[in-house]
Amino acid sequence: MKIILTHEVSGLGAAGDVVDVKDGYARNYLIPRKFAIRWTKGGEQDVAQIRRARKIHEIQTIEQANQVKGQLEGVKVRLATRSGDAGRLFGAVTAADIASAIKAAGGPDVDKRRIELGAPIKVLGAHEASVRLHPEVAAKVTIEVVAA
Repeated sequence: MKIILTHEVSGLGAAGDVVDVKDGYARNYLIPRKFAIRWTKGGEQDVAQIRRARKIHEIQTIEQANQVKGQLEGVKVRLATRSGDAGRLFGAVTAADIASAIKAAGGPDVDKRRIELGAPIKVLGAHEASVRLHPEVAAKVTIEVVAA
């Protein structure tokens, strides 16, 4: 099935790209989560609009990405959440939680969709997350999850 990506999807492409994927992946994952729309002949105008919006919001050069990477890696991110007796969290820490914690710690404003977690964070302690700033630049952020 041909689709137009509306957001960046790891391993698939960036916003505005027209890609061909399996029908089930598009129908069950990409389209319901608003990561993509179906490709149509009239969709070429949508592609141009998505690409213009992407150019405005994305970091343009590798130098800018490296500058933001330096800011991110210098920030100490501490996230207080509710937890049980054994150190297990009630729920999990999400990318949105991490993005707001980075902003609260004095770091740059980061889009939650650019934050990649290796595994869900469900216990107290130090964890690492990766922030994709540019296709060639990713920053490692250490998050310390503490009991509230």
